[in-house]
Amino acid sequence: MLKEIVIAFQSWDEARRFIRQNKIIKWIIGPGIIYTLLFIAGMFIFWHSSNQVVSWVSSQLSIESWLQQERNEWLSFLFLMTNMMLRLILVLFYFSFFKYIILIIGSPVFAYLSEKTQAIIEGKEHQFNWKDIRKDCLRSIKLVLRNCGWQTIYLIALILLSLIPVVGWITPIIALLMECYYFGFSMHDYSYARINMSQSESIAFTSRHKGLSIGNGLIFYIMHLLIILAPAYAIIAATLSVHKVKPI
Repeated sequence: MLKEIVIAFQSWDEARRFIRQNKIIKWIIGPGIIYTLLFIAGMFIFWHSSNQVVSWVSSQLSIESWLQQERNEWLSFLFLMTNMMLRLILVLFYFSFFKYIILIIGSPVFAYLSEKTQAIIEGKEHQFNWKDIRKDCLRSIKLVLRNCGWQTIYLIALILLSLIPVVGWITPIIALLMECYYFGFSMHDYSYARINMSQSESIAFTSRHKGLSIGNGLIFYIMHLLIILAPAYAIIAATLSVHKVKPI
């Protein structure tokens, strides 16, 4: 798996050179601006609502009043850490749903970019075919809904686990790796579709090559330092990394 994560990281650097050499920066900037505006607006709304959720849970459990009565520094520390872990999990929970909305809305652009990237790699002229794009979009939406369902179940379990002192402190790491896996999976599936993999075959192949998906997702998160570049870079890097693995 480590080797596949390295391949995914290398593909992101190759994506940067690929975009510059083939002059497709317009396909990065346009979707990136839309993504950035939605991301900033969504995070603003979420941050205010998450504060209310955490405060409600705390008041329902009467934790703060209990801590004031106990006046125990160790218990206060545990509560603070649990509060932080819960907030991190809620951020990832929000980001998970935001990500899936973007994957659905942006599926035509992602399908086009993946096809164009593959055509350039193979030295072919890319011919736009709306029928193929629509087919890829429908497949992508179906996969997104499937992944969203499973990830929601896992995230709810992690939210409950995060409430347990000490044990719950590892939940943000687990949630982040899971986020990366499902995002990378969605980006790679466009390439799997073009080599006539069924969705069940795509799921089986991805489960055997988790490193590719996790690596792609990790860099996607890091790229949020430059939010505008993240989505389109991800699909190009995913196509390049799948080309290296050459699933059959």
